[in-house]
Amino acid sequence: MSGSAAALRHHGRVPATAVTVEDLRTVGTTAGLDAVGVARAEPFVSTRADLEARQQAGLAADMAFTYKNPERSTSPQLLLRNAASLVVGARSYHRRPPAPPSTGGDADRDEPLVGSVGRYAWEDHYASLRAGLDAVAGHLRRHGHRAAVFVDGNHLVDREAAYRAGLGWYGKNTNLLLPDRGSWFVLGSVVTDAELPADQPQPDGCGSCRRCLDSCPTGALPAPGVLDANRCLAWLAQRPGCFPREFRVALHDRIYGCDDCQTVCPPNRREEQQVGLRAATGPAEGAWVPLLALLAADDDAVLQRWGRWYLHDRRTVAVRRNALLALGNVASPSDERVVRCLQDHLHHDDPVLRATAVWSARRLGLDHLAILAAQDPDAEVRAELEGPVPRR
Repeated sequence: MSGSAAALRHHGRVPATAVTVEDLRTVGTTAGLDAVGVARAEPFVSTRADLEARQQAGLAADMAFTYKNPERSTSPQLLLRNAASLVVGARSYHRRPPAPPSTGGDADRDEPLVGSVGRYAWEDHYASLRAGLDAVAGHLRRHGHRAAVFVDGNHLVDREAAYRAGLGWYGKNTNLLLPDRGSWFVLGSVVTDAELPADQPQPDGCGSCRRCLDSCPTGALPAPGVLDANRCLAWLAQRPGCFPREFRVALHDRIYGCDDCQTVCPPNRREEQQVGLRAATGPAEGAWVPLLALLAADDDAVLQRWGRWYLHDRRTVAVRRNALLALGNVASPSDERVVRCLQDHLHHDDPVLRATAVWSARRLGLDHLAILAAQDPDAEVRAELEGPVPRR
């Protein structure tokens, strides 16, 4: 055994041998990935410029994620020494939307008291994505290469990696669209020192279509490929503090996520028609959240059930706030359970929840409840008694 081979074996590595992209695709798809592509591990120079420009323009709001450190999230070489290639994987999260559960209902309840959840959060698709990428990384390591998996973090702009790896093109809603499959995918990468031939980027497939821009309920897509996070319901639903007043009705029954710009997209609609013929397996139990049960649960129970969502500082205030807003938008004011729930939250320890309960009570025409806030010690709670509230 040569000295160099012995040194590699001593450090748990074997001499590097040839590995093909086709082998990696086979390993990845066998392990559950829907698509696999390869890009060079070069800096995402234009992406970094876009991130910094949007931060300066205020379009990023106070999002962190890949905006937290644009230099790192656009520099694969900072993630692995001698990085040469990115092996990028996509995993479908598309499921048929189930009907909302029945209330078992009283005649005066017009809609089930449930909140809706964005499709990517119905179940943990990132675990399946990671498993597929781990299989790819394992194959590379067995051939003597270094490889590290990056999924659902701040380390890399996943959509840019997937674009460079030829998996799809950027839609006008800023999502990555896979040819004939659309955007119902989670994305992740394996950064490796293996020298691999790169795939070619996909050409634009949107053409003149602008359905996503026209269908956004808050106008969060002011131009093709531009997202204003200050108006995006998916981000606002995660953001701490009081929900912006001007978007509370638009939130409707959403608790987490928003799919509107995807559901109107033609490639996604074609995927919807074909989903019965493809692997849309598994129940969609997480599609609906019982609002009153969530609001009655303690923090430990909420974190146990929905803790895999992004919850700022592992606190449950934002998701409870969203549930209260959903009550105001979909509940019946004659439902005694709703009245009791709002009464309880008008005395809650957290001022954000008290303020939200005031708005929901006013929206339901329950002014006799909302007036309890007139003596509240918090000015933001008292302010909810002022200003117009669209009555239902």
